[in-house]
Amino acid sequence: MSAESSNLSNIEHRAVIKYFVKKGKTPKEIFEDIVSVLQESAPSYTMVKKMGSLISTRTREREDDPRPGRPVTVVTEENVRKIEKLVLADRRIKLWQIAEELQISKERVGEIIHEQ
Repeated sequence: MSAESSNLSNIEHRAVIKYFVKKGKTPKEIFEDIVSVLQESAPSYTMVKKMGSLISTRTREREDDPRPGRPVTVVTEENVRKIEKLVLADRRIKLWQIAEELQISKERVGEIIHEQ
């Protein structure tokens, strides 16, 4: 590897460290792996440890926090039946009318109509 191609930016270092953190590697293992490839242009062990810790913490926070809003799954058997009933009652009904009636997005209504 040439010296030019082994010089990574901080963003690229962070991406590599994030990859290894997600694979479950320790900061020591990450550092040793990066040094074996980048040699002198590798970030310091302290930097790898800090970035790894920050990435790990942020990942856990995002995974653990409840997300606001409706549940992602609105394509349910119940909604499929309700949409079918509405469409059979009025074949000229608009997507927005169904969405408003069921309190779900027009995109989900369209998905249910076309895929279910």
